[in-house]
Amino acid sequence: MIRTAAALIAVVVSVSVQAAASLDTPTKASDLEYAWQLFAKEASGPEVTAVFPYGKCFKAAAQVHGLPEILLLAVARGESAFDPLARSSANAYGLMQILWPGTARHLGIESRKQLLDPCTNVDAGARYLRELLNRYGGNLHRALGAYNYGPARVPVSGGVLPAGAVRYSGYIKRHLDNMLASGTGSAAGRSGPGGKLLLIRFKRRYRAAAYVDSLQPILGDVRLDWRRRPGGWFDVLMVYDNASQMAKGKRRLSQLGITDWQRRIR
Repeated sequence: MIRTAAALIAVVVSVSVQAAASLDTPTKASDLEYAWQLFAKEASGPEVTAVFPYGKCFKAAAQVHGLPEILLLAVARGESAFDPLARSSANAYGLMQILWPGTARHLGIESRKQLLDPCTNVDAGARYLRELLNRYGGNLHRALGAYNYGPARVPVSGGVLPAGAVRYSGYIKRHLDNMLASGTGSAAGRSGPGGKLLLIRFKRRYRAAAYVDSLQPILGDVRLDWRRRPGGWFDVLMVYDNASQMAKGKRRLSQLGITDWQRRIR
């Protein structure tokens, strides 16, 4: 770990009370559903101006399946951090983490080798998300929950969504919000002076989320992000667009006693 366990607990506990009412990305199911409704009102989503890995695959899949390109990018960012060879412990593969063999064969993919082709994988993920959106009447919150949790466990209407499905919807919304905050593209997807600083790495998703949710309200416009790494770990990052933002972020973190960030990542 980058920070000691004791220091980490002290930081999280000291700010957690202030965090609940101040998050930019909503966490309650009803708030998430409304936030996704607002996003969906933009028929094609914001124009993607940043350069992302396998960008042509995302653009083509978005056009074919009538989905916002930025939405597909946010899913891939959260699912695989744009690693086409990513494999989860649940046996999901590729950029969009298509489950093998069940979901893959449902989508007409007959081999794991096909899943490792970036454009095939992105098209499969987009096709599955479009199918789920049709099932849930255009409700992105429920469709995303089902993408991760399975449509058999997410009601078409009414009922209570499983907590895991709600968390996943919020997880993708956070990735989308961070990309939009960076001008329709995170520092991970851009060339230029921007970048990110790795603060800490967790084995559990909920710990990375709690860390960001606790610190972000205090840091204000200093942007934090968390994302899954290949291999199942979760990184907490400070994201910046230029040297001035990086210096400002370091100052704010230092004021909280967070000074032992690991490294700058381009």
